[in-house]
Amino acid sequence: MGDFLVYTIGFPITFLLLVLGMSLAARRILGLHIGLIRTALACLMAISIASSAFGETTAEPSAGLVTLQLGLAILAVIGLLAFAEIIVPTGSIPPLTEWWGMARRRIARTRRYSRITAIAFRHGLGPYLRGRERTSTGLARSLRLALQDAGVTFVKLGQVLSTRADLVPQDFVDELSLLQDKVPPAKWDQVRAVLDAEVGLDAFREVDPEPLAAASIAQVHRAVLKSGAEVVVKVQRPDVRATAEGDLDIVARLAETLQRTRWGAALGVRDLAAGFAAALREELDFKIEARNITAVAAASDSSVGLPHVHLSTSRVLVMDRLDGVPLRGASEDVGLARTLLRFVLRQVMLDGVFHADPHPGNVLLLADGRLGLLDFGSVGRIDSALRSALQRLLLAIDRSDPASLTDALLELTSRPEDIDEQRLERSLGQFMARHLGAGMRPDVEMFGDLFLIVSRFGLSIPPEIAAVFRALATLEGTLAVLAPGFNIVVESRSFAAEQISERLTPESVKRTMTEELQAVLPMLRRLPRRIDRITGAMEQGRLSMSMRLFADERDRSFITGLLHQVMLTALGATAGVMAVLLLGSSGGPSVAADIGLYQVFGYNLLIISVLLGLRVVVAVFRPRS
Repeated sequence: MGDFLVYTIGFPITFLLLVLGMSLAARRILGLHIGLIRTALACLMAISIASSAFGETTAEPSAGLVTLQLGLAILAVIGLLAFAEIIVPTGSIPPLTEWWGMARRRIARTRRYSRITAIAFRHGLGPYLRGRERTSTGLARSLRLALQDAGVTFVKLGQVLSTRADLVPQDFVDELSLLQDKVPPAKWDQVRAVLDAEVGLDAFREVDPEPLAAASIAQVHRAVLKSGAEVVVKVQRPDVRATAEGDLDIVARLAETLQRTRWGAALGVRDLAAGFAAALREELDFKIEARNITAVAAASDSSVGLPHVHLSTSRVLVMDRLDGVPLRGASEDVGLARTLLRFVLRQVMLDGVFHADPHPGNVLLLADGRLGLLDFGSVGRIDSALRSALQRLLLAIDRSDPASLTDALLELTSRPEDIDEQRLERSLGQFMARHLGAGMRPDVEMFGDLFLIVSRFGLSIPPEIAAVFRALATLEGTLAVLAPGFNIVVESRSFAAEQISERLTPESVKRTMTEELQAVLPMLRRLPRRIDRITGAMEQGRLSMSMRLFADERDRSFITGLLHQVMLTALGATAGVMAVLLLGSSGGPSVAADIGLYQVFGYNLLIISVLLGLRVVVAVFRPRS
């Protein structure tokens, strides 16, 4: 009796059909979409195993042994693929066509890693990278200097961390808030090349080669359009996008590593890194900044001057030149400070679109006596639900109501399931007594204590709300330049109280009631009919309630998968028991020397049992999406 698989290998077409059939069977049994190369290699190894196992039998193939050979080959294929899926899941190794690009990116990333590591060691952070030291009085300053030397991405990362007092100790917040992204300007030839490639130099009558300001992302030049309008041109630095993308890749990989730690998962490091990357990519696209200016201008009044955009591309932004002087050269003016604060608060509380980085360098004192805002690369957006919760939070602080403050805070944050609300309310009551008691003068530092409470109870502040507090903390420094001693918390409480009072006027109440009535009117129209149906069903004894178990698709999917695995396990166990019984029986006609028909059936059932068991094992170890 000959070897069927050996004969098959001699015919290429039959062999290819055999490999294709085994591949389809293996994919179907495992329930996975496995790569062609991996499947072909497994099939070749399996055929070799099956051929060696039955290669020295008699000259003619037997139908019983053919099924056994095929079963053994498929078993070998699936065993090899299952082992490979557990060790190296499909998709974890990219195709060969991407290896060259990956190698280049890995080399570039390694070089950048080495530069950043050298910067860290130069500023004394080496022991901390090796985990040998935990605390030091100079750690915050060393970190700031290292981030500043590392370039645009890490400067922006430090600036973002300086606004997250709920995540970072206060001494780090104070030090990181000093980060500046001012760098020497790029050469005019490079800037001119970018400008010519993006918009063309013929769009301008003249462009001043000397920049007005230079930062890590872009620099600003005076220019005159063909129409004679005086404008400023914001030009992105030539190499900043490629550098930022490489750094963001490093940040994402570090976040993935930290996410696997307990404290990293609790802080949501992966989500923080993703939000930071999205914000920085928006800041690198000047078309988004142009849309930000339009959105803020559409939702604002004329109390603060905003530039008008003439032209924008992803790397060049042309806008009006605001006629004014830097804020640091202006005289003290409490009225302008109050106007600026109310302008930003109105954007946050009412419009939902606000300037997220109002530092003194982005504010000008205009020639007409107003203030002007610059640089809309960082703009925050919050939806109506978060705005409403934020208003209730400020109102609760104004009323010194810990219960309302607890409710508003839980609406603003992502709460854990096991939070002790009563203990949280007591902590907030103590917080209010400490900062809002009689004779106390609340200031922006009170929010630092509030962030400590948020962190202690495991609450997570959404990035949108963190951007609000970042903007307010930055605005406090700006207002201190314009009017020293200006209390942003007192003025914010006054603004919130005014907004509540405006909502309580007869016209506002009437408008609100009209809007609510319009919303519920369709339901009210259907209500009498539904009540009549319910009462009719009760009179006739036909009132019943129906409840659908597993109405959620996720619940159905979980139960279906669980039952599937249980059924496969039961079938595999049954086939295994039957195989053992048949292998122990000597009855039936003889198929080959010392092999009976019952034993052939037993071997096939044993193969089926192992196949079903492998399917269950792969399902258990398969990564959940």
